[in-house]
Amino acid sequence: MGLISEPLSILYTETAVFIGLVYTLLPFMILPLYASLLKLDRRLMEAARDLGATSRHVFFHIVLPLTLPGIIAGSTMVFLPALGLFYIPDLLGGARSMLIGNFIKNQFLTTGNWPLGSAASVMLTLLMVMLLIWFFISTRRAHSGDMEAVR
Repeated sequence: MGLISEPLSILYTETAVFIGLVYTLLPFMILPLYASLLKLDRRLMEAARDLGATSRHVFFHIVLPLTLPGIIAGSTMVFLPALGLFYIPDLLGGARSMLIGNFIKNQFLTTGNWPLGSAASVMLTLLMVMLLIWFFISTRRAHSGDMEAVR
């Protein structure tokens, strides 16, 4: 196509790791968000527009609060795998890219430092449990029938 004069060398860079993680994890973010948008009552947006709300106001005061459970669910589903994946940084980033999954794998398999690898694994698990608790609390608030988030 003639857009660039020479091939881009992206392999073994942080850009390659980022592209690989986005390519792998994007469906896990889009599916809960899509399901949340499907459940959205379009009559609320139409009523807001009839009452003089701008598109920006409709988005930030109606669409965003009502789709927040889907955003939180998608973020929760993407966060831990993004931290724990070790094969994408190994394949695309080489030895220079170090995520926590690579750190844990190296502690167990390369250096043999099982206590540090175990501690990092437990901390990652505790972080995920805290995120799940936060997710359940926030979705319970959103589904409690309180329409104050729409105001």
